[in-house]
Amino acid sequence: MRKIDPEKHAARRRLILDAAIACFSRKGFHGTSTAEICAEARMSPGNLFHYFPTKHTIIAAIVEEERQETAEIFRKLGEEKDLLAALLGFMDTVLDLAGDPAYSSLALEIAAEAMRDERIGALAATNDAELQAALAALISGAASRNQVDSAIDAPGAARWIAAIIDGIFSRIAVDPGFSPKDEGAMMRRLLTRFLCS
Repeated sequence: MRKIDPEKHAARRRLILDAAIACFSRKGFHGTSTAEICAEARMSPGNLFHYFPTKHTIIAAIVEEERQETAEIFRKLGEEKDLLAALLGFMDTVLDLAGDPAYSSLALEIAAEAMRDERIGALAATNDAELQAALAALISGAASRNQVDSAIDAPGAARWIAAIIDGIFSRIAVDPGFSPKDEGAMMRRLLTRFLCS
């Protein structure tokens, strides 16, 4: 039996995911064929299907990767002394990501697919629940340090911050004049007033 090189395997998988992300960002999930992903990755369909048997497994892997990256971000944020500043910094990161046309297109495409496909919807719901829990933990920690209103309903505030994040991406889709990078100061002002009043 042939031995698998874990580094080579991971590199090929990464190549396919990057190719799929580029294609999904340009043409959408349903507008992209596996042949186009193969062309972008410069590999044969047999190679692609060895790593991902369907387009669904590719998008599921992208959603899972996002979950892991978000968990790592919040693990680091939780180690900060000023948790309000950490939260505002996270929101700056969201604005930076939203300002990347490829990232924002992919985020909206995944959200749309979550509405159409129950399996992707379940993965997206898990990501959302974990994001809200991480936000609530950060807000609760900030409240215990008197960095935000100590009486704040942390899960409720987290739910609204998650809604703001979703709204940032939706705003990009409907308002071509909306520039996330120009909205940082206003976003910080709104969130600080919301969390510290």
